[in-house]
Amino acid sequence: MDAAAPQTVVCMKWGTVYGSDYANTLFNMVRRHTARPLRFVCFTDDSTGLDPSIEAMPLPPIDLPPSHINKAWRKIALTQAGVGGLAGRFLFLDLDVVITGSIDDFFDFAPEATYCVIENWTQKGSGIGNTSVFRLTVGAHTEVYETLMADPAGTVARHPNSQTFKSRTISSKTFWPAPWCVSFKHTLMPPFPLNYLRTARLSAGAKVVCFTGYPNPDHARDGVWPEKTWYKRLHKHVRPVPWIAQHWQ
Repeated sequence: MDAAAPQTVVCMKWGTVYGSDYANTLFNMVRRHTARPLRFVCFTDDSTGLDPSIEAMPLPPIDLPPSHINKAWRKIALTQAGVGGLAGRFLFLDLDVVITGSIDDFFDFAPEATYCVIENWTQKGSGIGNTSVFRLTVGAHTEVYETLMADPAGTVARHPNSQTFKSRTISSKTFWPAPWCVSFKHTLMPPFPLNYLRTARLSAGAKVVCFTGYPNPDHARDGVWPEKTWYKRLHKHVRPVPWIAQHWQ
């Protein structure tokens, strides 16, 4: 790729689950972990409090049932043609990831691929990608958005989640090298009851640590697992993780 051209990194923020502090922290982590010019875009319904260096854009339009409008299905809007006036490739990152290594490698990897994604940690070998971190060539897979828009209610009813639908609709996908993107909960957390005795360690080669459900990065950093169900609280436990405080800022 052209080393002088900025690398485009995209995130999405809507509703009140994650505030501008999450987007700003993500931006800071990305900026620290790239040696190249950067364009950082946040598609959002509320740009209040965003770092001035973040390029805020309105959420791209998508027609979803009310029950799904605030779920991860919104990310499917990024597959529409000319989304946000973007061109070429962009790297998408969920707001609740912790970056621990160079993101430049995500742009250099498999340059011919139009869609790169994590192989979902809990569904190895099934062809399902986890969309916490993906690279997409704008306009290369408009079939995802178009298929959903042709039958929004029926599509969400037939699929357990958006990443399963996306994985089944895109016939050609490339998975990142497994060490690059790890799950805090499924890869790094010691299993019960060792989670009471051992602190989660950052694995060698990890560039992005993903947080699916609880705990969030700030929870894990502080050793808190917000769980309302009493019987789940017996085994849902995390010790404070110092390396998250080091990276997630």
